[in-house]
Amino acid sequence: MSNMLKTTVFLALLTGLFVAVGGLLGGRSGMMMAFVLALVMNFVSYWFSDKIVLKMYGAQPIGEAEAPVVHRIVRNLATKARIPMPKLYLIPSEAPNAFATGRNPQHAAVAVTEGILRIMDERELEGVLAHELSHVLNRDILISTVAATVAGAISMLANIAQWGMIFGGSRDDEGRGTNPIALILTIILAPLAAMLIQMAVSRAREYQADASGAQLTKDPHGLASALGKLGQASRIVQMDANPATAHLFIVNPLSGRSLMSLFATHPPLEDRIARLEAMRPDAMRV
Repeated sequence: MSNMLKTTVFLALLTGLFVAVGGLLGGRSGMMMAFVLALVMNFVSYWFSDKIVLKMYGAQPIGEAEAPVVHRIVRNLATKARIPMPKLYLIPSEAPNAFATGRNPQHAAVAVTEGILRIMDERELEGVLAHELSHVLNRDILISTVAATVAGAISMLANIAQWGMIFGGSRDDEGRGTNPIALILTIILAPLAAMLIQMAVSRAREYQADASGAQLTKDPHGLASALGKLGQASRIVQMDANPATAHLFIVNPLSGRSLMSLFATHPPLEDRIARLEAMRPDAMRV
């Protein structure tokens, strides 16, 4: 199954789970409320997620005079990909990492940390930036944002159900009480299922961005080398990252935390590197 088909199936499952939870909590009215809530949250995410995440990490715009190498690499890659030059930002963190955000190629931004600029050579940096531009090309930012939003909404509905049980239970639109066993199972299992589906979406998109980035540079080994460095450095210098945005980064900024590793938003680095090293640069389409 292709990564795009997997992503479509996972998003459909996530949306179906959201509506089902709403229906269990409040019948037809609950399902409609869940659907409207999903539309509102997705609208907000679509238009404002880039500004929110950049502000969250204190990212500042960087001009060509401040980072000429980064600007040159991104301009060349954007020209190859036939997309507008994205806005570039610098995150004041020694933890090496990078992410892309924005609802489409016309409103995209790429952010890099101070740490990644210190440890990468130009070939590796090109691989990282090609990976991020591939997320923009593949509309992964929007897909991941929608997945995170719906998963968060499911967790919110489960919390509402929990408080409803504490304060006297819940009833559907016909006044019937909700099955308490089904309600308890929903409170426990729905957020976990939503998280697992969200992680599956994120992992599928990371594999695709690695492949697309390698295709863009015609140099899969440059990105493989960069991922190897990032994996080693992330275990030494950890980033103060919000778990809700961990899926945006090229490597999981929470990978050094044992609890978070149980809920990885990224495929294993070893697997990603092995896939890239198995690619033949001379066999790639020109």
